[in-house]
Amino acid sequence: MRSIIRKTLLASVMAVAVAAPASAADYNWKFQSFWQATSTNQKVFEQFAANVKTMTGGRIEIEPMAVDSIVPPGEMLDAVKNNIIQGMNGSTGYFVNKDPAFGLLADLNAGYENPAQLEMWFWQGGGVELARELYGKNGVYYLGPVMWGAESIPSKMPLKSIADFKGIKMRAPEGMSATIWNKLDVGVSTLPGTEVYTALERGKIEATDWGTLGMNDELGYNKIAEYAIYPGIHSLPSGDLAISMKVWDKLPDDLKSILEMAARDLNRESLAANAVLDFEMAAKRDPKTLINWGPEQRLELREVAQTVWAEWAEKSPMAKKVYDSHIAWMKKIGLLRQ
Repeated sequence: MRSIIRKTLLASVMAVAVAAPASAADYNWKFQSFWQATSTNQKVFEQFAANVKTMTGGRIEIEPMAVDSIVPPGEMLDAVKNNIIQGMNGSTGYFVNKDPAFGLLADLNAGYENPAQLEMWFWQGGGVELARELYGKNGVYYLGPVMWGAESIPSKMPLKSIADFKGIKMRAPEGMSATIWNKLDVGVSTLPGTEVYTALERGKIEATDWGTLGMNDELGYNKIAEYAIYPGIHSLPSGDLAISMKVWDKLPDDLKSILEMAARDLNRESLAANAVLDFEMAAKRDPKTLINWGPEQRLELREVAQTVWAEWAEKSPMAKKVYDSHIAWMKKIGLLRQ
């Protein structure tokens, strides 16, 4: 009789288990990016969210929202700090109003030549620790950098050296980038991004500091500016993956470790997806339209840029710490003369 009762109870429990809905996640978060909804980068960000759900066995669910879904990109740091959104894949350079150090963390213009060099600085050269200190001062935990590769310069004429830039009309973002090009006698315009394509199409500018070759050609820049510097020489930017400190501090250690691993995966996937896009777009071009600078030309530009980095480093104590770390690392790997 006891055996029959046990079997009956077991069958009842199993029936209830099968009928019960899947348990809800322990954590439901909104993460916003600064990428357009259908872009390659947003798709990679969405895959990151799916990976986190799988890696945590459903304990964490992240809603990966595109640019401007809740707040403008420049307000995301404060939104994460105040837990309006729980995390972000943001553009580090948008937060220079908080501390100029964000500029040196976001893009050491004309510094690193490939993503591996910058990635090593973050993880082996002390960059992540400095980023966590900087973001921590703003109530946010920095999980890791998110890069997309060296950016290109679409232009209406071949630009093979810094001498070729003299006198041309070129769009560049405000900050270090614009300052560097001004030193090279470029007629710099700091147009907002929404006006760049039309300005280039109508001849108001002849070149622009913009995205990677793949991003640019995907947007049709090659149709209005025949040439492109590739691989890029001037900009190898880094965004971020970050989470509210209020949320981070309450997480168990196993979930913290998973998120940090997922951040590194996101960076690798972002670089890989954009590299593939670059290769695809480069293959469609006439090779003569792709301008590849040699090491001496790159070094010449880097030495001009160094003076601007040094000026930027004096803007805050944290900026000086980031600058000193970059310089030490670049000397170590041979990018700067000792």
